[in-house]
Amino acid sequence: MKHTGIRSTLAVLMLLLVFPLAANAQLMIIGNDEKLIFDDAGVVRFFAPGKDTVSIVDISAPESPKIIANLRLENSIIGPPTNLAITPDGQLAIVANSIHQVPDGAGWKGVPDNKLYVIDLTTRPPNHIATVEVGKQPSGLDINRAGSLALVTNRADNTISVLSIQGKNVKLIDTVPMGDQVASVAFTPDGKRALAGKFPAHKVALLDVNGQKVTYGKYDMPVGLWPYNIGVTPNGKLALTADQGNAGRSDGHVDTVSVIDLETNPPRVIDHVVVGDAPEGLEISPTGEIAVAMLLNGNDGPHNAWFYHKNGRVAVLKIDGKKVTKVGEVEVGGVPEGAVFSPDGKYLFVGNFNDQGVSILKVDGTKVTDTGKRFQLPGHPASMHGQVR
Repeated sequence: MKHTGIRSTLAVLMLLLVFPLAANAQLMIIGNDEKLIFDDAGVVRFFAPGKDTVSIVDISAPESPKIIANLRLENSIIGPPTNLAITPDGQLAIVANSIHQVPDGAGWKGVPDNKLYVIDLTTRPPNHIATVEVGKQPSGLDINRAGSLALVTNRADNTISVLSIQGKNVKLIDTVPMGDQVASVAFTPDGKRALAGKFPAHKVALLDVNGQKVTYGKYDMPVGLWPYNIGVTPNGKLALTADQGNAGRSDGHVDTVSVIDLETNPPRVIDHVVVGDAPEGLEISPTGEIAVAMLLNGNDGPHNAWFYHKNGRVAVLKIDGKKVTKVGEVEVGGVPEGAVFSPDGKYLFVGNFNDQGVSILKVDGTKVTDTGKRFQLPGHPASMHGQVR
């Protein structure tokens, strides 16, 4: 009996080593798109599908991240770098695929997809367990802090899909018409409201959330040109939008981050902060002290253009009450898309699409510096997200 007990204890210990609990890990998810590149002339070139991956990365040791899985799932750089997310309990990840490649003569072209992939993070390796059909060209998505509801913006049919999350079951329960193309979405911390970016309309829509019921009262706020991403501060007082300008491409001219006061009734835009050329990714620190905007900085343009630069930059914004101020920039790799803060806010990970890798930056208050460390991915990082907290 004693030997049996020892063997059982050893077996449990081995299981904990091989299958660590997702709740104890610090994870981020990265979507790698292998169907598209920007050539030297700044032209987007398309390739055959089938080589995209979704990387699950453990960042518990932030200067030495470890990829724990690369799942062969289709996803796209066409859309905000927020087409994926992890639930607060670390049990699930969901990934929206906006574009699917189809033959076009001798080449390929992208057409809207409608797939949402559900990944079980409790298994080792993580496992794709379900596919949910949503609207056409699902792009930005967000999960509420309760982990019970997800919203997905569908750019090709001007709607938002509402999905319930119960355990490992993700189900489409409603569709909200928005009237205009919506690219991104973000819940407020209390889960009672959400904001959706109307990309071509240069506006942000306000949504009311009551349990599982999401309604759009047709209240829009005018922000900067081509708002591509939205973030809400941890205290729920402000929202920020990355106003990409020039319909999503670099042009050498400055663009802005718009500041929305969520405490006023109704919420309203109170400032526009100049950040640089083509902010695409946007992330707010869990400390609420800073936000960062990923600047394309000409990386996606023709190499002979006056505004071309090989590397992108990260604009650092200080948040002081309701005042947002640009306080610095950090150079990263080519075409920076998504970004993820470590849970304590002391590190920032930036995905560089052209370089097929991630820059690791150190955060000390409002000061952000490059550690000089990088880690490589199996493809081009088009999107990134950490665990919802």
